[in-house]
Amino acid sequence: MARIGVISISDGRDHVHARNARFIQSKQDELVRSLTAAGHDVVAGPDLVATNTLATSVAREVAAAGVDVTIFYYAVWSFPHFTMLAADATRSPLILVASTDPTEPGLVGMLAAGGALDQIGRAHTRMWGAPDDADLAGRVGAHARAAAAVASLRGSTFGRFGGRPMGMNTAVANTDQWMRQFGVDVEEIDQYELVLRAEKADVGEAAKARRWIEEHAAGVHYDGRKLTPELLERQIRSYLAIRDIIDERKLDFSGIKGQPELTEHFATMDVTEAFLNDPYDWNGPKPVHVTATEADMDGALTMQLMHKISGDPVLFADVRHYHADRDIWDLCNSGQHATWYAARSDDPAENLAKVHFYPEVFFFPAGGASVQHIAAPGRMTLGRLTRQAGEYRLQLMLGEFENYDDETNESLMRQSTPEWPHAWARLDAPAETFLSQFGANHIHAIPGDRRAELRAAAGLLGVDVHEWSRD
Repeated sequence: MARIGVISISDGRDHVHARNARFIQSKQDELVRSLTAAGHDVVAGPDLVATNTLATSVAREVAAAGVDVTIFYYAVWSFPHFTMLAADATRSPLILVASTDPTEPGLVGMLAAGGALDQIGRAHTRMWGAPDDADLAGRVGAHARAAAAVASLRGSTFGRFGGRPMGMNTAVANTDQWMRQFGVDVEEIDQYELVLRAEKADVGEAAKARRWIEEHAAGVHYDGRKLTPELLERQIRSYLAIRDIIDERKLDFSGIKGQPELTEHFATMDVTEAFLNDPYDWNGPKPVHVTATEADMDGALTMQLMHKISGDPVLFADVRHYHADRDIWDLCNSGQHATWYAARSDDPAENLAKVHFYPEVFFFPAGGASVQHIAAPGRMTLGRLTRQAGEYRLQLMLGEFENYDDETNESLMRQSTPEWPHAWARLDAPAETFLSQFGANHIHAIPGDRRAELRAAAGLLGVDVHEWSRD
């Protein structure tokens, strides 16, 4: 989950602190138990802060433990300058939490401290509630997960295979801005490196992977031309090549241009991208390596943030079509729909049993397999980091993936590209608003309602949130 620091701030008068210390400690212990029960690693300050020297030393000790976020806890009236000193001794995001026990003025202490931090421009989040309140623990946890995700971006490296695809401006970001705002470096890698390494990749491993896919998939539909065992193995060797480059160059997440060079002359990257984004391959469980189709930089950044928050693979898709009669969207593209989304199961066999590997369509003369399935139903959080006049914004909404009977699914697929993966998405945004304002052709999704974490992450990154709903 997340590592959370907890520091309780007290009154600076010796006789008042002596009277309050047991009360403060009992409240802090309850808060720590509540956060620990929610799965977090909690680092409590070694002392209650009742002097200026303790404000600094306790905060430094907690910060040294590598916490993702630090709670300053107010069970009583607390001298605000202790908060100021403690805040200066840590660089982690701050949450000010007040006890709502009316027998002591904890809310007063939090407001005085928060106002002081406002005056110096130190960002913080304020929360309040009983220390054993599950809702409070949930809100703290969401903010802590967001802080951990944001921290994980800093010092990371994005591997960009190829350049701008097909003139797609929204797929290219300013590398200086990425480093300044997100702490992410960009490693430029020519796609020829992928081709060279794929040609030298282990043919035995590729054959083993092909047999595994043939055994577990709903179907591998060879046609002797656009999809052959040899072409499928070329895609698998591309996966092996990318894995080697990831390990060698210590890449944290990636994007592959693909079009038009690879799709015209080598093979599509659908199989490569799907299994990079999956939490498994033919050798068993493995870490997800977020990989964006068409080397979409802001798409990959969105996906990496979503993955670090949720721990799940992240969906990447085009906004292909709006079925007005059903009020659903066809989120569909050739590229990475991780096979995990077919059933969202920890068992790859359960997912692959719903996945077909079809010959690629006319867009891609080099051929290879497309990875086709219909995303499993369920509540989803959808959105993307987009830019307006050079400034980042997070466009965010809830939605629902739906699934229908075979006849309906087939009919809907045939209205676009049936060989590609699809997610039937009902969005909590009016179609006219969405089409008028969404800032890209690619959209991303993770299971569940993760808006609280994404809002918090956007705040920590200095990004405005543009959130849509039907309300």
